[in-house]
Amino acid sequence: MRLSSLFYLLAGLFALSVPLLGIYPVFMMQLLCFAMFACAYNLLLGFSGMLSFGHAAFFGAAAYATSWLTTARGWDAAPAIMAGILTSTLIGGIVGVIAIRRRGIYFAMITLALAQLIYFVCLEAPFTGGENGLQGVPRGTLFGLVPLRSDVLFYYLVLAAFLLQYAFIQRVVQSPFGQVLKAIRENEPRAISLGYEVNRYRLLAFVLSAALAGFAGSLKALVLGFATLSDVQQASSGEVILMTLLGGTGTFFGPVAGAAIIVTLQQYLSEIVGGWVTVIIGAVFMACVLTFRRGLVGTMAALWRRKAVP
Repeated sequence: MRLSSLFYLLAGLFALSVPLLGIYPVFMMQLLCFAMFACAYNLLLGFSGMLSFGHAAFFGAAAYATSWLTTARGWDAAPAIMAGILTSTLIGGIVGVIAIRRRGIYFAMITLALAQLIYFVCLEAPFTGGENGLQGVPRGTLFGLVPLRSDVLFYYLVLAAFLLQYAFIQRVVQSPFGQVLKAIRENEPRAISLGYEVNRYRLLAFVLSAALAGFAGSLKALVLGFATLSDVQQASSGEVILMTLLGGTGTFFGPVAGAAIIVTLQQYLSEIVGGWVTVIIGAVFMACVLTFRRGLVGTMAALWRRKAVP
C-alpha cells in the first residue's frame, strides 16, 4: 500500500470516529469548514498562482446570505446553502471581471479594496444586523425531512461535504483545465503563445474558488449559528492565506493541515493566553516559513520523494 493511501485511510478512520473519541463535534465542524475555505483558496493561490487579499468577502457573503434566509425567510438548510453559494459566485464573478486583468500586487490590492467594499455593505445594510451580525441562525432540516439539531448527525453531513469538495478540487486540478491553470502559473507567456485565453481560465478559476469558499461560509454559519463582521473582515482573509502557506501551497492536504493547526491554536490557546494567541500563531508561522519553505505537507512530501529515489 502506498504511503499516501495509508495516510488517507488513517485520516478517514479518525474522522469517522470523532464522536466516539469524545472530541467536541462543533469544534471539528468548525475545523472542517475552515479547511474547506483553505482548500478553496489553495485552488486560487497554489494551483493558479493568484494571490487574493479579499477572499473572506466570498466566505462571509455566503454566511450572511444563508443566515438571513434561514432566520428571516425560514428557508430549509439545503436551499439556503445553495443560495449562499450562488451569492459568493455572483460576487466572485463581479470581482473577478474587475481584477483579473491585473497581475501581482495590483491584482491583490484590487481584491483587497473590493473586499473592503463588501465589508462596509455588511456593516451598513439593514438586513445584516450591523456590528451585531445575525445571531441565532437555525440549522433547520435537510430537505424538510431530517432535523439537524443533533451535533453528531450534522458533523457527518459536514464531513461528507468536506470530502465532496476535497475530491472535486482534486478532480479539477487533475483535469485538462487544471493542467492549463498550472501552465499559466508556471509560465504565462508560454501559455499565451500556445493559444490559451489566459484571462478566461483565470476568471473561471477565481469564480470557482469564490463559490467553494462560499460553500464553506454557508456551512460555518449553520454550524456556529451566527454570521458576523469577522467573517468578512480582512483578518479572515489573512488567516486563510496563513493556513494555506503553513500547510503548503500547491498540495491537496496542506491547507487542511494548516487549517487544523490554526483553528486548534485559536480554540485552545485563546482560553489560556488571551490575545497573545495571535502573537503565538505569528511566531509559529515565521518558524515554519523559515524552516519549511514549501509548507509542512509540501516539505514532508519532498523529503519522502527524495528518500524514495534510490
